[in-house]
Amino acid sequence: MEPTVYDDLDGQIALVTGANRGIGRKIAENLRDLGATVYAGSRSVTNETPDGTERVLLDVTQEGDIEDVVDGIFADQGRLDILVNNAGIGGEGDDIVAEPTERIDRTLAVNLRGPMLICKHAVPLLLQSEGGRVVNVSSGMGALEEGQSGGSPSYRISKTGLNGLTVYLDGQYGDDGLIANSVCPGWVRTDMGGEEADRSVEKGAETPTWLSRFEAGSPSGKFWRDKEVIDW
Repeated sequence: MEPTVYDDLDGQIALVTGANRGIGRKIAENLRDLGATVYAGSRSVTNETPDGTERVLLDVTQEGDIEDVVDGIFADQGRLDILVNNAGIGGEGDDIVAEPTERIDRTLAVNLRGPMLICKHAVPLLLQSEGGRVVNVSSGMGALEEGQSGGSPSYRISKTGLNGLTVYLDGQYGDDGLIANSVCPGWVRTDMGGEEADRSVEKGAETPTWLSRFEAGSPSGKFWRDKEVIDW
């Protein structure tokens, strides 16, 4: 099924987590430029978010922050059309034997538990809009079809779990109109990706932005890279 996408997002409401830098910031800018009202989440009040967006304090490991933001969007707008779960931390380390428990806990808290909690609170609002969308920024390092060697165990497993959340959301709420997809942005030159990465931030944000434009009835429950479905 080929997706049908909105040419503009005028009147639609978006929430982007981790929107103060990197891919998340560019996604927030793109959605703003398409006409959406964008709530740009950042875990610190000192972080700047793009001009023309609504900055909200949102540490995805803190359920209180999540509740406050979602309740605030409901109070202000009465709707939510797009949720981009972008906030995440990178991974390092050789193998799970050597992985510090503190790193395991922190990575899973940010990369998997956070998106789950945001969906817990935001899905009821998304279901009130026709074709509400969830875009989970994942990684090919979490795909089961990819070789899982090469270190970064906590990061890999957290992204595998995020892909699982995508499938769950589609299976549980797809018949109610929710559109949930995961995306691998590629290796992007951000603070996380490093200067050696082969993609610009603009390229990394391209497909997540495109998925955010899906109209009702578009594909859901898929894993995408460069606007093409890839294996899990």
